[in-house]
Amino acid sequence: MLRVRCLRGGSRGAEAAHYIGSRLGRSFTGWVQRTFQSTQAAAASQNSCAVDDNKATAPVPEDCPVCSYNEWDPLEEVIVGRAENAFVPPFSVEVKANTYEKNWGFYQKFGGQSFPRDHLKKAIAEIEEMCNILKMEGVIVKRPEPIDWSVRYKTPDFESTGMYAAMPRDILLVVGNEIIEAPMAWRARFFEYRAYRPVIKDYFHRGAKWTTAPKPTMADELYDQDYPIRSVQDRHKLAAQGKFVTTEFEPCFDAADFIRAGRDIFVQRSQVTNNSGIEWMRRHLAPEYRVHTLSFKDPNPMHIDATLNIIGPGLVLSNPDRPCHQIEFFKKAGWTVIHPPLPLIPDDHPLWMSSKWLSMNVLMLDEKRVMVDAHETPIQKMFENIGISTIKVNIRHANSLGGGFHCWTCDIRRRGTLQSYLD
Repeated sequence: MLRVRCLRGGSRGAEAAHYIGSRLGRSFTGWVQRTFQSTQAAAASQNSCAVDDNKATAPVPEDCPVCSYNEWDPLEEVIVGRAENAFVPPFSVEVKANTYEKNWGFYQKFGGQSFPRDHLKKAIAEIEEMCNILKMEGVIVKRPEPIDWSVRYKTPDFESTGMYAAMPRDILLVVGNEIIEAPMAWRARFFEYRAYRPVIKDYFHRGAKWTTAPKPTMADELYDQDYPIRSVQDRHKLAAQGKFVTTEFEPCFDAADFIRAGRDIFVQRSQVTNNSGIEWMRRHLAPEYRVHTLSFKDPNPMHIDATLNIIGPGLVLSNPDRPCHQIEFFKKAGWTVIHPPLPLIPDDHPLWMSSKWLSMNVLMLDEKRVMVDAHETPIQKMFENIGISTIKVNIRHANSLGGGFHCWTCDIRRRGTLQSYLD
């Protein structure tokens, strides 16, 4: 992807604006001058946020509202999702492939209906408290718009109801001063972007870049309609063979399958992110960023941040139940690999859309502060033993909707510069 770095305009641009205005009249002169000034300012803003391939960039100016290069620089602004009006997705082939057998009855019974309302009420209260704690820690909090997800919609290729706007990490990826809107892979999440458009448009008007990845049709050809899953063993075998429910019919990806470490961004091929989607992202971010594909011993890969979570420069959490096949890549680079302790969440607590390993799905507020589950004392001790203070928050009911602190948030601005941590 060609990216022009130089400033446009200069004295010749000013002369052109003056000449056009003199030919077409005073009112047009003002418009041309304002347009030129706006273009010049935008170019200057883009240049100030541009990447120097040989060294770390200077801090992004304060008037650049979006800037985040990694998962651990000091957090200044974040989007936190909403549980309001959350609906269970219809039990389609892509949902079946991403959920555990013990929950299939739940989807068959409640697909296209609201999640249990008492549970939702508790989840909403937990996330409100989480927002209050983030604000107390000095973080600006933005929220998506409440939307009625019960509305049934139809495209030329499928029909569905919606789901929620609970997990901004799934749909938004911030790379530098650019917000990338993911295309998604579940039909129930096709229109999820609508909840985030007001806040994204605000960032755009204030100078941020905004990119929407190609939207898939989500036609039947995108999914293996005969994906043969009956047991965990089936899942392991298929994943080891590189077979997933999503085909290569068209690019698709969820943003949560990517995790950032400065110039290096890591991604997994999963049930919702195909190789075409990874290649689209690789081309889009080149040459400033390097996209590395990882794989894991995971029977149900979907979203990387409860399997591998980068928590600091040269510091990575690696799920002991889902070992990374390329973990030596990090070790050879001098990184410290930490295996988090087993989670404590009880077996009878409903986790309709995730595993217990949400305990490692933490949010770093900076290199020395982490937001962690209030019930998960083993991982709290792990962090404290490596010099990271814990901010303990209870979102146990919110976990049931499919995410931990990292999932429920998308960091919009972190105070830092673009660096390479693997050279």
